[in-house]
Amino acid sequence: MKTFIGIDVSLASSAVCVIDEHGQVVKRAQIDSEPEALIAFLRDLPFAIEAIGLEAGPLSQWLHRGLGEAGFELVLMETRQVKAVLKAMPVKTDRRDAEGIARLLRMGWFRPVHCKSVSAQEMRALLSARKAVQKAALDIEQSLRGVLRNFGMKLGPVGKGKGRYESRVRELVAGNAALEAAASAILDARTVLRDRLSALDRRVLELARRDDACRLMMTMPGVGAVVALTVRSAIDDPARFRSSRDVGPWVGLTPRREQSGERDVTGRITKAGDAALRTALFNAATVMMHNARPCWLKAWGMQVARRRGSKRATVAVARRIGVVLHRMWLDGTEFRPERKPVPTTA
Repeated sequence: MKTFIGIDVSLASSAVCVIDEHGQVVKRAQIDSEPEALIAFLRDLPFAIEAIGLEAGPLSQWLHRGLGEAGFELVLMETRQVKAVLKAMPVKTDRRDAEGIARLLRMGWFRPVHCKSVSAQEMRALLSARKAVQKAALDIEQSLRGVLRNFGMKLGPVGKGKGRYESRVRELVAGNAALEAAASAILDARTVLRDRLSALDRRVLELARRDDACRLMMTMPGVGAVVALTVRSAIDDPARFRSSRDVGPWVGLTPRREQSGERDVTGRITKAGDAALRTALFNAATVMMHNARPCWLKAWGMQVARRRGSKRATVAVARRIGVVLHRMWLDGTEFRPERKPVPTTA
């Protein structure tokens, strides 16, 4: 008897449902969310395992790696698709979610998700830490601006020079003991955050310079260490795409379309896939359109901007940057600012 196993992963424990090839539930269990516990459960099953599926999530890749090392083949299923199906159930529990995942697996109605390598997950962890520290530093600076604004003290634009922000704040609060104490505490925390952010920036730059793929990507105008590492960690394996053109839809930078009968609406981008990668590509496109040196990709974006507007042009350039970076990675070639004509055969 062939069986299909669905696992609904939670932090402490995971619901497991085993169904047979006819769709009948043959076993249910609640297992600790640890690779060892799941491996022991799977090995004790007296059935032939056809497929094991679990929804992609924070713990899923860790469990996928542990079970894979034990010899089991797992399928990571796309979160948005699984949630859309499970939401249709009138009663939603972990047991029912596991059963729903098993039934999706049996029918083959799912979209598999690539399980990232350990090195890609480490890159993503570094980038996530950098983003969190950067956001905390910006939030604390805006908080201080709000505190001073209550007293009519306008910080105004402060430049990028080191120490200008702090000196401007101390200048405004001088003579007011309460504000000096409040500002001093916030400025001390800001100094620590900015120092940690600088250290992470140096680490990101060092990591990008050591990686061959990232060095290739950074030859494109507008693509720096953060963008290159984001692309590198998100795609992980460039060979998993049949064509470089598949990168655009995968990252959610293609228009959404809703068609039914005589109704056919083309809307905004789908925003499917990796949000961090989509943001990085959009930021790279913005830099290329406004600050980068001239190149064929920028010229193409300017032509789109004249026809469709700057916002749509930036999205189009972001999508094409992802396609070109993927092709550069596969071919091992640097970015060429000028397009070479394709030789024609007589």
